[in-house]
Amino acid sequence: MCEQKVTVYCGEEKGKTIAAFGCAVQSAIQGDSVIIIQFLKGRREGELEFLRRLEPEVKVFRFARSEKNFSELSEEEQQEEKMNLRNGFNFARKVLITRECSLLILDEFLGLLDNHMFSKEDLDSLLSAGTGDTRIMFTGRTMNDMLRGYTEKIYEISGN
Repeated sequence: MCEQKVTVYCGEEKGKTIAAFGCAVQSAIQGDSVIIIQFLKGRREGELEFLRRLEPEVKVFRFARSEKNFSELSEEEQQEEKMNLRNGFNFARKVLITRECSLLILDEFLGLLDNHMFSKEDLDSLLSAGTGDTRIMFTGRTMNDMLRGYTEKIYEISGN
């Protein structure tokens, strides 16, 4: 078991990403560096433009090339996008290995696990890449059992 401090925001309702971004801003205020990698979001340029104003304390990366959400893509487009998502995953590992930030947010990563784009071995390699100095935050609809053993805190966002 790794020593990472892992937090998960999950649930069917909206607000998971916003909650994670709130943590990013709070960390930046405290002098920490934050990297956010977004998956399965499409390329919403207005949102990205706003988030870029938080640099250099909060850096946002998207490896998706399509402007559509992943679920809206054709099968051929999904295959291409999977390669882009793999690049994002590899970048996340590099961030952990090199200790580039105090907080790494992997936004909508749980959707990658739900769609079987990454295996338990992939997840193990990601979470063992760090030293425990970097806090990791995952967001997505469903808490994945593969992640449960690593998780320190789980917040479920619900409509109630």
